[in-house]
Amino acid sequence: MAQQQALRPNTAGSLFATDGKPHPLQDTLAVATLVLGVLAFATSFFHGLHLLTSWAGLLGILTGMYGQWISVTTRQRFGLILGLGASGVGFMLGMAHGGLFGGLIG
Repeated sequence: MAQQQALRPNTAGSLFATDGKPHPLQDTLAVATLVLGVLAFATSFFHGLHLLTSWAGLLGILTGMYGQWISVTTRQRFGLILGLGASGVGFMLGMAHGGLFGGLIG
């Protein structure tokens, strides 16, 4: 007799592979890092928005670092790396345009 095998998608090498379990904290950190990264990167092109750019970048870096530390799946790590990169670029450009407190202190 032939054995029947259950058909399951092969997600072992997939970019969006998951373990099938919910990870609400890790997913939330990944989304927050992506949003902060996009915000920091997009506002970095405007010199007058350096406060928003630098703070969004710094928060994106911090949430991304913690998210990487506790991440479980490749999908989470992929989103975190994209968000961290965008946050880092935004943070550095925000710092170059005036910094975290530029014009408010001193």
